[in-house]
Amino acid sequence: MSGPPEGETPSSLRSWQVEFLTALFFVAVGLVVAIDSRRIGAGWADDGPQAGYFPFYIGLALAAAGVLGLIDALRTRHRGANERFATREQLARVGQVFWPTCVYVAAIYLIGIYVASALFIAWFMRRHGSFGWTRTLLVALGVPLALFMLFERWFLVPLPKGPLERLLGF
Repeated sequence: MSGPPEGETPSSLRSWQVEFLTALFFVAVGLVVAIDSRRIGAGWADDGPQAGYFPFYIGLALAAAGVLGLIDALRTRHRGANERFATREQLARVGQVFWPTCVYVAAIYLIGIYVASALFIAWFMRRHGSFGWTRTLLVALGVPLALFMLFERWFLVPLPKGPLERLLGF
């Protein structure tokens, strides 16, 4: 196995470890869904399935898929596949998308989905797309406006509002 290319430092995680942790996460989420579905009723009532019927089976399927992933990750480890998951530089590039997305999700609750979306789109267009201000502003304002029309006006589905949107009467 050759070393990383010039200027790249490998991460300490191996691919099988990331696969194992991801599969473990899916087992945990599947079990939480299945257990909680039984709490609200996962059986069949006189008038049809109870509220937790379908989520219960989806949770079981998710947990079963996670168990298969765990087995596969362990088999991969024992077969000698020992490649690195990613270089530190690759992980840094993922972080350039992941962390702003986390901020965006938090901002939805603070300033509403429309303003947060406009800022998020503008950030990515300028930072990672190197678009000019005219195109950035048109898209960053146009997409939330189109989503507002689609959800709020046509489908009548309210989305999270922030103080600015409430002030403007949206």
